[in-house]
Amino acid sequence: MDNAKIMERITRRPSGKLDMVLDTDTYNEIDDQFALCYALCAEDKLNVKAVYAAPFFNPKSAGPKDGMEKSYEEIVKLLSSMGKSHEGFVFKGSDRYLEDRSTPCDNPAVRDLIEKALAQPADRPLYVASIGAITNVASAILIEPRIIEKIVVVWQGGHIHSYPHTRDFNMYQDKTAVNVVFDSKVPLVQIPARGVASQLITTLYDLSAHLKGKNKMCDMLLEIYEACTSDHFGYGRVIWDISTIAWLINPSWVPGAFVSSPIVNENDQYSFDPRRHLIYCTYDINRNAVFRDIYKRLIDYV
Repeated sequence: MDNAKIMERITRRPSGKLDMVLDTDTYNEIDDQFALCYALCAEDKLNVKAVYAAPFFNPKSAGPKDGMEKSYEEIVKLLSSMGKSHEGFVFKGSDRYLEDRSTPCDNPAVRDLIEKALAQPADRPLYVASIGAITNVASAILIEPRIIEKIVVVWQGGHIHSYPHTRDFNMYQDKTAVNVVFDSKVPLVQIPARGVASQLITTLYDLSAHLKGKNKMCDMLLEIYEACTSDHFGYGRVIWDISTIAWLINPSWVPGAFVSSPIVNENDQYSFDPRRHLIYCTYDINRNAVFRDIYKRLIDYV
């Protein structure tokens, strides 16, 4: 895909609701749960067609496969709190990270993404919000490269390009997949962690004031946030992943610019070549507008 088409695909949105899927390592942190609920509560703006469980490996999992399985279970739990069924809607993703380009990770999530992408009308791209390791998306592109003509990837990962390193969790654990996506010429919106999503800080006191007792989903999210630390005095936490949903709902809240697609090198730094194709990298976020919107949507959800 050439630069003109990439820019047009990202800046010119179809009318009505955006068709989207969400690729998420939901059990890894507390922000994925907020992002999933935010997307499902934005029914006037977003048509969520599927949710995919992504792998992760940290102290909350025994390995990437266990992380994906736990994420799948967490998605099902959240949907239940909203009175929604997971059947035919939630798909298990990769049980490993992408190790090399010759062996993409084939799984139900990847196959569903390919099927849904190819079925999209030419003038209505499928928006792929990725808020974890991007192995599922990269694998789908490797298995069926034609999908880059049918999708827009919105990924929360990496840091701002001037940051001294790229060791954001979503990028560091899955560098091969990141470079596949950066190289693919797929229309890509990158929302960096440090410098952009890192502004989305809130506190238990703020959440309690707005969400407590409003509905079952709000109370569950509040419990998840409260359990993230034993001492909430002076404590604030970043809800990183709602940045992707905010961009889909209102891109003016998350402004950016077209830049040459970077490369993640072996030293965990970005390398740049101005001859490479363009991606859209965001550089700021309207924290207050985003939290006003998510609170209102969570409260009003029935």
